[in-house]
Order: sequence, then structure tokens, then C-alpha cells
Amino acid sequence: MTEETAATAADEIPSQSPASSEAPRLSEAEVERLFSGHAHHTHIGGQALLEGIMMRGRTAWAVAVRRTDGSLHIEEHDLPAKTRSGWRTWPIARGVWAMYETLALSLKAFGIAASLQGETEEEQLTATEIGWTMVAGVALAVGAFIVAPALLTNLVTSTTQHPYLWNIVDGVLRLAVFFAYIWGVGFMPDIRRVFAYHGAEHKSIHAFEHGLPLEARYIQRYGTLHVRCGTAFLLMVMVVSIAVFSLVPGKVILGFWGITSGVAIVSFNILSRIVLMPLVAGLAYEITVKWAGSHSEEPLVKLLLWPGMQLQRLTTREPDDDMIEVAVAALKAVAARDEVNAVASVSTVESPTLS
Repeated sequence: MTEETAATAADEIPSQSPASSEAPRLSEAEVERLFSGHAHHTHIGGQALLEGIMMRGRTAWAVAVRRTDGSLHIEEHDLPAKTRSGWRTWPIARGVWAMYETLALSLKAFGIAASLQGETEEEQLTATEIGWTMVAGVALAVGAFIVAPALLTNLVTSTTQHPYLWNIVDGVLRLAVFFAYIWGVGFMPDIRRVFAYHGAEHKSIHAFEHGLPLEARYIQRYGTLHVRCGTAFLLMVMVVSIAVFSLVPGKVILGFWGITSGVAIVSFNILSRIVLMPLVAGLAYEITVKWAGSHSEEPLVKLLLWPGMQLQRLTTREPDDDMIEVAVAALKAVAARDEVNAVASVSTVESPTLS
């Protein structure tokens, strides 16, 4: 998924608006010029769903889902008015808030897509079932990426005798579990389709940012990797967590209270990792979004983002034209609503209501 927050300024939007019902025909020379030209990055990003895609813009978001009968379900919504002030603008804290907003929106989009799967109402998931699925997913993530690596680390080295080494081994194992998980789920047919929709999302945004008509023949020419993909952010979270957690040795901290039990120290390490995740996410946001996002052409930034770009080779697949159609539907919907909201905002400023 691409992160719309990675665009830190209001960049120029391509002249070919996806909201247009009929894009003008372009000559082959013009197509080649746009295809190889500079991308005009926008604030539109997205997320792959079950048989669908969510696209998020500056003021709105839209979901397009392929129903089991082949038809498209499309719905769009306005984003809550931005009220970022006070602590929400502080470094690190703003990243935590952005992560909260992104997660909340992702869960809404996932719920919409999941509720549309199945040929009959009996086969479709209810709101309660979707809610429990999300709870189970969070519990699985905590167990797989925090609890399991900690327990495995305890088999390799002692947290009481080598607390700093323990933290480093734990971080390396967490990375290994993360890569193994991404690689393993890629073999599941349903997840492979989600990864293909992920590729469709990236390809469509590439074409939009280059000003090309949103048609499959143009969109399919692009690769499935995108510099603003959230996969790079997730990888940065894993890397930053190693540094942060290494500064919190459970043995040393609990030693001040005279606690030396190995079980207590491991339990403290696991709990501290859960509690410190917002801090880790905030730091990763500052690195990948605020800094790298505004210096994307610098060699050091490209080197920093390279591992995340390569990880996308595991989280994206080549989509078919039907998947491209879904991505385009979501992209057109959110771009059109953003355009309407922008016009309404300007009109409000120019014609204030008299009191």
C-alpha cells in the first residue's frame, strides 16, 4: 500500500484528471513522453483489500470491490476534517496520530470489502464476525512479532546474563519472523490475489502521477513497485524497534527493584515492546515520511529506502486487467471527490456566510 502521508507538500497534480469521463486521445509520442517523464506526486495512496482496493486522497477516501457476480461495488466518503493542533503536530507524536488514523481507515475499508464476499447473505461476514476477525489479527500480530521472537531468543541466550545481546538477538529474530511471514503467506491463493491488487494499486497510481489516461494498456506498462509504499514503513518499524528496544534492558531496569527472575525479565521485555510500539512507529514515521519523503532524490535516502523497495517484490504481484479496473474505479472516485471538495472549499473562502 502507498502512503498518502509520504507527500509532504501540495505537489502539482497531473493535468489528466481521472475524474474526467473521457480522456483525450494521445499520440504514441506523447504517451512515451509521459511514460518516461517526471512523476507529479500526489497525496493519493491506497491499500489492497479482499477482491478490492481502497484509495485515500487529501479530503476523501473510496473503496472499489469486485463482487462474486463480477459487478463492482464503489463507495466514497469524506475524511474527517483535519484538526491537527497542539501535540498532534509534535515530532513523533504526529506519527503516532497518523498511524492511528491510517489504521482506523484501513479497518473500515477491510470491513466493507469483507462484508461483500460470498454469493449469499449467509456466506457474507457480519459486522460482529469482521470485528472478531480484526481482534484475532491483532492478537496474532502481537504473538508472532513480539511474543514468539522473545521466547525463541530465550532459548538462544540468557536475558539475565547477557541483557544487551538478548535484545539484539530478539530484534534479528523479529526481522526473520517478519520476512518469513511475508514470504509464507504469499503462497496462499487468497493472499496472492490481495498482493496482485496491491500491484494494481501501485501501477494505477504510477499512471495517474505521470498524467496518462487510466486505461489498462497504459497502466500495465508500469512496474508494481512504488516509492511511497507502506511496506517500506513497516520494514523501518522493524529496524527502529531493534534500536529502541536495545535501550530498554529488562535486567538492568528490574534490578533497581531487586527483581532477578528470568521469567519476570522476559515478561517485562515483552510488555515493554508492546507499550513502546507507538514510540517506534512515531520514529519510523519521522524517518520514512517526514525526512525521506521530502528528500527522495538524495542518494542516502534512496539507499535507505532500497530494502523497502525490494521487500515489495514479496508483497506485490502482477495484476490482471480486471484488477486494474477495480483500482481505476477507486482512484477515479477519490480523485473526483477530492476535486469537488477543493472547489467547495475555495467557494466557502471566497463567499463567507454573513452573520
